[in-house]
Amino acid sequence: MKKSRRLGTFLTYALLILFGVIFVAPFLWMLTTSLKTDTQIFAPTVQWLPNVPTTKVKMTDSNGTEREAHVPIKLTASGEKVAVIEELEEGKSKIRALDGTAEKIVATASLTDKKSLAPQWHNYPDALSSFPFARFFFNTVVLCTLTMIGTVLSALIPAYGFSRLKWKGRDQVFVLLLATLMLPPQVTMLPIFLLFRTLGWTGTLAPLIVPSFFGSAFYIFLMRQFLLTIPQELSDAARIDGCNELGILFRVLVPICKPAIATVALLSFTGAWMDFNGPLIYLHDENTYTLAVGLLSFLGRHSGEWGLLMAAATVITLPMLVLFFFAQKTYIQGIVTTGLKG
Repeated sequence: MKKSRRLGTFLTYALLILFGVIFVAPFLWMLTTSLKTDTQIFAPTVQWLPNVPTTKVKMTDSNGTEREAHVPIKLTASGEKVAVIEELEEGKSKIRALDGTAEKIVATASLTDKKSLAPQWHNYPDALSSFPFARFFFNTVVLCTLTMIGTVLSALIPAYGFSRLKWKGRDQVFVLLLATLMLPPQVTMLPIFLLFRTLGWTGTLAPLIVPSFFGSAFYIFLMRQFLLTIPQELSDAARIDGCNELGILFRVLVPICKPAIATVALLSFTGAWMDFNGPLIYLHDENTYTLAVGLLSFLGRHSGEWGLLMAAATVITLPMLVLFFFAQKTYIQGIVTTGLKG
């Protein structure tokens, strides 16, 4: 019995590790690619790390003292393998042939072997300085913060009405609300765009922020399911003490609903941060671009510089990973407890 249990535990962890590696591998590839040169990215053989070839050579300093050092190996235009002594300028180096012949200046070519790490950290400042990152970051933070506030409020208040108040047709209206989840966003995209164009909101962040204050069926469902797990007696006791419905919601229930509220806030913030279609449709001026659309414009300007592109993509993705890492316990608790009662 113990052996079968251990085997089951081992297989479970093995599968979890396997799927974890599969999901993490694309991000690791993006991260390592952001630290490579174009030669390393398009090398004939796949290399995960930003390696460069090196060799140990004897070097003489200005005082005449000989010392050994590891220096990069490169190829001259004629195919001669040499050791780079000093990088003089872009595309040129002062080199010494590996057979010990005199030093000379040549144009360097592609790398050959893989022996030591040489991450190109300059890709990050180069990428972020090549487009208005600070402006796009500010626009994205404003959009995500207001969207998060609107989503939480517009989910919490209707969820309270569907879970704690009794009124005629409540369940039928809730079923109708859930039915809207079956509508693909492509169906409503054009009518909503025409509406916002009539209001004169296109080209601003308003079409991306205002809809979050009118409720989302998915988030209302999550909040309702969590509120159903809270005993009704708490609301009745507060009502007897003279508390109105909004007071019951914000003074009694909201402190208990922190896991569900954190889940809705995290999901809405992440969705707004990674949203691409909405900003692409409604934003026309570069001054209002978010990071997702800004990355597209960056790709148009630097389509062949993959190291810089991966560096910019890493910087944009990293905040979401950090946010989820610190909020994962609350996030998982909120997801698990929302389906305990129907």
